[in-house]
Amino acid sequence: MAEIKDPENTLLIETTKGPVVIAMRPDLAPKHVARIKQLVRENFYDGIVFHRVIEGFMAQTGCPKGTGTGGSKYENLPAEFNSETHERGVCSMARAASPDSANSQFFIVFDDASFLDNKYTVWGKVISGMENVDKIKRGEPVQNPDKMISVKVAADAA
Repeated sequence: MAEIKDPENTLLIETTKGPVVIAMRPDLAPKHVARIKQLVRENFYDGIVFHRVIEGFMAQTGCPKGTGTGGSKYENLPAEFNSETHERGVCSMARAASPDSANSQFFIVFDDASFLDNKYTVWGKVISGMENVDKIKRGEPVQNPDKMISVKVAADAA
């Protein structure tokens, strides 16, 4: 388990493949981190599947419909593109064609995906449990997908 330096900006995700810990980066994407924490604290992500998982690329989750077509009840977020590169373990927001269409869906990068740099908002990075992300079942769509059983902000996990 990784050392948690900032509990208010650390996500603890229990997946069907094991625990994953993400250090969130409000310095890079304050609105996106605030939205994720808001949704986590409403238990929005609990039970949501990894609906799109592409070998060598990324695992995407955060759609309440489990199809990639849904979001939260909140307005979409304005892009907060930043200089972080999409490398292994990076967490970034999924979106539609519009740069300002991120809502609740996000993805975790398996390998270098620098072609996404400055086109998607990076908001965090896996600091523990990447081996569990690697085990998530692949597919587009995934048959019998893995899911996030529970997601908590470390500050709230007593």
